[in-house]
Amino acid sequence: MTDRPPSTGVEQATRIRKDHEPPTAISVWGWRYHHVGIPTNTPRPGECYLEQFKMYVSGFEISPYGIEWMRFEPDSPVSALVRSVPHIAFEVDDLDAALKGQEILASPSSPSDGVRVAMIIDDGAPVELLEFRSDLRSSVKRPPA
Repeated sequence: MTDRPPSTGVEQATRIRKDHEPPTAISVWGWRYHHVGIPTNTPRPGECYLEQFKMYVSGFEISPYGIEWMRFEPDSPVSALVRSVPHIAFEVDDLDAALKGQEILASPSSPSDGVRVAMIIDDGAPVELLEFRSDLRSSVKRPPA
């Protein structure tokens, strides 16, 4: 598996994915589901304030499905698209490789030690890509496939 970016779309248009098949990001590129971010205007229990983004996040730590609620201050620097449309996030091994050929919404940044993130756009929807330093990844226990 590789973090190679998608083709120009021509290849994608010639092959229709069947209902039972996982998306190309998972089955071909090897990206791993991390979370889904859902914008909200309602304060939620356990919110954590991220000052650099002027936003509150909650739920991720306790959700068995990786649901993360996001509530934004009016002057948040986060793009209007991310503030209004839910996004899916994937863990990738090589963020720079995964970004090649993509429409970038937010350039790579490091919101915390050992983590690099960027946002891309797929058909009008935001998609977050996360790269974790290898020693952080190895501490994560994954269930057997």
